[in-house]
Amino acid sequence: MQTRVARLHAERDLRVEHLDYPACRAGEVRLAMAAGGICGSDLHYYQDGGFGPVRVREPIIAGHEASGFVEEIGEGVKGLELGQLVAVNPSQPCGQCQYCRIGHPIHCLDMRFMGSAMRLPHEDGLFREHLVVPAIQCHPVGGDVTPEEAACAEPLAVCLHAVAQAGDLNGKVVLVTGAGPIGLLTVAAARHAGAGQIVVTDLADSALSRALSMGATQAINVKSEPDGLLPFTEHKGYFDVVFDCSAAGPALRSAFATIKPRGVLVQVGVTGDVTIPLNALVGKEIVWRGSQRFHEEFSDAVALISTRQIDVRPIISHSFPLDAVVEAFEQAGDRSKACKVQITFQQTAESPKDER
Repeated sequence: MQTRVARLHAERDLRVEHLDYPACRAGEVRLAMAAGGICGSDLHYYQDGGFGPVRVREPIIAGHEASGFVEEIGEGVKGLELGQLVAVNPSQPCGQCQYCRIGHPIHCLDMRFMGSAMRLPHEDGLFREHLVVPAIQCHPVGGDVTPEEAACAEPLAVCLHAVAQAGDLNGKVVLVTGAGPIGLLTVAAARHAGAGQIVVTDLADSALSRALSMGATQAINVKSEPDGLLPFTEHKGYFDVVFDCSAAGPALRSAFATIKPRGVLVQVGVTGDVTIPLNALVGKEIVWRGSQRFHEEFSDAVALISTRQIDVRPIISHSFPLDAVVEAFEQAGDRSKACKVQITFQQTAESPKDER
């Protein structure tokens, strides 16, 4: 049995290939993949061959944000139906290590995350026409949402986890730096959590216009308005909570300058080494917390998308078929026009069939 896949061999060497895939075994399902979103890490793999110490050292199937239709159900699987749309959770903690045993599966010592080059051999991802996967990783999507919306469950889960790190947001004044897909979904998650005022900063007007659609109350282009955040620095700061989704040095400096004493700064974006305004961190007694990935938030994200309590449609900017995957990745690299760029597998998704 073969399926077409988007396989990255090296920096800017992304190919559509035919690869074998296994038969569906007990406890597994086979999916006709429907839609998959290009994440920032996927883009780094494509543009730079990796990020930080994580490098692509062998060919890897890209993608970890995706949805698909159930086309075969293995023995013993309950709760799934043929033809059902599901979102695929790419995270596979071992359940046995010291962190899994104390309820911290995000920090699993034997984590398998689909589409990740962190391990060797690499963990193949979701940009393929067919996928055989443990049924436990498939979350049914309800309502009349599209496969493209369902494929946003993974990034929304990341943002729900980040918002949870901030504590009670009800009525709080919030700053979100960076209006890429993660920043925009963080805006939506913060609004859902009850934030009273949400200010968003970015360098691109197109991104900021989407921020207002996702629940921001004010959007500031810090490129055209370099002093736009200056009023928020008065009286030792204005914001109760800051979510830094950019990891850019200027954005971090603004975060420390505009957050209130004893405010919470949640670090969502990642980068290399940066200069830390240590005096502000200490002098304001700021709580600076990191946030990575998700666990139980994935099912929460699927539920919120299924009911459109969080509407992810404004962030979806482009859609390309699998044959145009290179064009899709090039488009995703153009932040002046692109937000969430997705790959679709419409031929298989609309008409699931057994290719054995």
